[in-house]
Amino acid sequence: MKKIALFLFLCCLFAGYGMAQNVQLHYDFGHAIYESLEDRPKFTTTVEMFKADKWGSTYFFVDMDYANKGVASAYWEISRELKFWDNPFSAHVEYNGGLNYINNAYLVGATYTWNNSDFTKGFTFAPMYKYIAKNESPNNFQLTATWYLHFCGGKYTFSGFADFWREKHTDAKGDMHEYIFMSEPQFWVNLNKFKHVNDNFNLSVGTEWEITSNFALMDGWHWNPTLALKWSF
Repeated sequence: MKKIALFLFLCCLFAGYGMAQNVQLHYDFGHAIYESLEDRPKFTTTVEMFKADKWGSTYFFVDMDYANKGVASAYWEISRELKFWDNPFSAHVEYNGGLNYINNAYLVGATYTWNNSDFTKGFTFAPMYKYIAKNESPNNFQLTATWYLHFCGGKYTFSGFADFWREKHTDAKGDMHEYIFMSEPQFWVNLNKFKHVNDNFNLSVGTEWEITSNFALMDGWHWNPTLALKWSF
């Protein structure tokens, strides 16, 4: 449940200053698909905030997973795009961290952003150096690609990201892995774009598909779909 709003909002860097935020609630079906994930939390909330200014933009999000007894895990990212020039490239610095198996990570690199003239579609690509604290191989890399597409007059949004990075780690069975892939495409139905719905009713309903390879303690490929609600402010 991460990154997607950032790259939807990066267009603000080229369309003028802006601010946006949203809250998402996801019901995760991963526990019902894989026996190995039967203890996977069913609910996740995501809070995202983006603020652009004349020097670039700041973005953060916080994910929290919920079990029966309360919050089971938490993760957050905060990043800064720096841009003092008039072209589609910006400098990128980022911090990632969370509970349980997640080590602090520090990233630096560059972001290329493209949007069409009416900002109904676009993509970004960011190659980055990634330092993972307390990892036996702390010096790593990450490649991040993102996309968004608003269609049918903004009624529907297809967006997502794909990360590929190096991180030496072991899965739940003790097998060693060095590379991780994660993608989270989302599809949203934006209710306030439909006739007879108030423009200020900023609720979207949709789904997210978490597609991973060797992520966290999981071995191999996994597909974890959700049903979701999003309120945009």
